[in-house]
Amino acid sequence: MNKRTNLYQTLTLILTLALPTMLEQLMQTAVQYIDTAMVGTLGTSATAAVGSTVTINWLVNSTVSALGIGFLAFVSRALGANDVKGARRITAQAVFSTVVIGTFFTIATLLLSPVVPTLMQVDKAIKDTAALYFFIIYLPMLPRSATIIFGTLLRSAGDSKTPMKIGIAVNLINVLLNFFLIFPSRHYGAIFIPGADLGVTGAAIASSISFTFGGFYITYKLFTHQKISPVGEKFLPDKSILSPCLSVAFPNMLQRFGTSLGYVAFAGMVNSLGEVATAAHTIANTVESAFYIPAYGMQTAAATLSGNALGEGNPKKMKDVGIVINIIEVVLMIISGALLFTFAPKMVMLFSKENDVIRLGSTVLRMVALSEPFYGVSIIIEGILQGVGETKIPLAFNITGMWGVRIVGTFICTQLFSMSLVSAWACMIGHNMLLFVLFTFYYRKGSWNPLEKGNKKWHR
Repeated sequence: MNKRTNLYQTLTLILTLALPTMLEQLMQTAVQYIDTAMVGTLGTSATAAVGSTVTINWLVNSTVSALGIGFLAFVSRALGANDVKGARRITAQAVFSTVVIGTFFTIATLLLSPVVPTLMQVDKAIKDTAALYFFIIYLPMLPRSATIIFGTLLRSAGDSKTPMKIGIAVNLINVLLNFFLIFPSRHYGAIFIPGADLGVTGAAIASSISFTFGGFYITYKLFTHQKISPVGEKFLPDKSILSPCLSVAFPNMLQRFGTSLGYVAFAGMVNSLGEVATAAHTIANTVESAFYIPAYGMQTAAATLSGNALGEGNPKKMKDVGIVINIIEVVLMIISGALLFTFAPKMVMLFSKENDVIRLGSTVLRMVALSEPFYGVSIIIEGILQGVGETKIPLAFNITGMWGVRIVGTFICTQLFSMSLVSAWACMIGHNMLLFVLFTFYYRKGSWNPLEKGNKKWHR
């Protein structure tokens, strides 16, 4: 009975943390669908212009979020040990780091905006549009950084509802502004709807405004949070805190930067296949993102709870978290994979009416649907490793998979043998399956676990 009670408590903790995160990501994805559909009404060129810079967006955002992982590992560990004062000191250092990295990426992205379309090999006809879009959405990079890192801090304190509410508000603002900024003034019956008729530029302005709102709102919520508010703490750099946090964050930053750079190289090769391939790839990525929500929604829960277990010195909790969350993930990802396979054509049709795009997008989506449960396992295991501060092994695994399988394979298939988008996605699936094998083997080996009997790892 006691064992069942412990498993039930673990399940409750996981769902309490994961469900709001899933809902937040579901809302973000729904808005991304609407965003893409709105831009898609302007034509394939508009979709390609926006989609051509998506992978750069991943590169920047994932590098920023990697910094948050370093602080998550230590905030969750401190709270697991009931060290609230320590958690607040860590939060203050996270605020300092957010200002530094947000300022850096603001300068870097704005300076690079004119050359990004060229680097991404976009068609000459849409280069200027893509460059302007990129410039506008990166103007509020500091608030965007705050949204990402402060959201991670709140989740590490067990508060996943606040980031969810803010995320929903941000996305609703984005959609509402899109409605007025993208399209011209028009009539719906007797109702007059004013419009700025800015097209892709309007979509960028809407995103920029909503990002700014989210950054200020989440900063306010962090500074008024009961457990981890940094008010009263020192914001100047503190080596005793930053050093261990960055020792966890830096490998994760390298991993995300390296894999995101791989996404950029991957997308560049896809873009070289032509406008139809670029549009199909962009739409398929947008559709696919919704079906990874169960895994990514629970990854933060896995990281937070494994960090708590480490702070408590509770090996039983560490084991239960791994068992329960992986079972949930596999079941949910099998369901989501089946839905994706079944409804792929209809989902692509939400964003494009062109038969070539629909056919190609549906094919690659059905391919990747079969690998979803396997890739989901690696996502969860990586979250558990992040929670205990183990980020070097995930760095090695992810870089090997991305560059050794996906990029090399795609280069051979598309650039040397002039194969289609289907071959590029086959290489991506090979990358995902390799991660499943590597992460599963390492997790079962147990050497990552500081609480494993005889393991000397502790408080890095």
